[in-house]
Amino acid sequence: MGTKSWWSRADSRLLEAALGLAAALVGVFGTLIPALGVAGLVDPVDTRKVEVETGTATWTPGAVTDAAAEHGMTLTGTHQAELVLADPDLSERLSLAVPELTGSLFLLLILVLLLQMARTLRDGDVFVPENARRLSVMGLTVLLQAVVSPVLTAATTQALVGGTPLADHIPFSATFSGAYVLLAFLVLALGEVFRRGTKLRADTEGLV
Repeated sequence: MGTKSWWSRADSRLLEAALGLAAALVGVFGTLIPALGVAGLVDPVDTRKVEVETGTATWTPGAVTDAAAEHGMTLTGTHQAELVLADPDLSERLSLAVPELTGSLFLLLILVLLLQMARTLRDGDVFVPENARRLSVMGLTVLLQAVVSPVLTAATTQALVGGTPLADHIPFSATFSGAYVLLAFLVLALGEVFRRGTKLRADTEGLV
């Protein structure tokens, strides 16, 4: 007596459509629009969340705010603050957009790989060597994002405030997420499970 799979081809099509839509949205709103903002064709990103070092002897909120205004910037808040550039030039627009663009490209790659994996469900079998490789690439991508994105944000923030009095109050600060690192290793482990599973099945079929 055979068993009927709960997953149908219609389910596969719906999953592929959802992943395709998600990839399209990330492509448009996460990469295309910010890139157009850098080029000056649409309103660019002009705000960056920053950590302000308020425990120094030179910290005077009014003086720091005035110093920011002299360089076309607005600093709102104390420890967790928002740095707003009134009229960013090309290099400033690029510094503001690069972290978001990089994160979106990483996410777009993951969504494309997931879409390719979803297509293997049409045949009712995801345990194929290609999916093991895709999972490995996804795990490495998540790990890269966990490391690269915070460093890029910190480096571009320093580029924005470099040469201004704000540089003394906005330190180089990169916050890494342990959750992303854990997720990366879980995906890498799942990729290894897929790889060993497909190899074991191939060896078993070779004995039949």
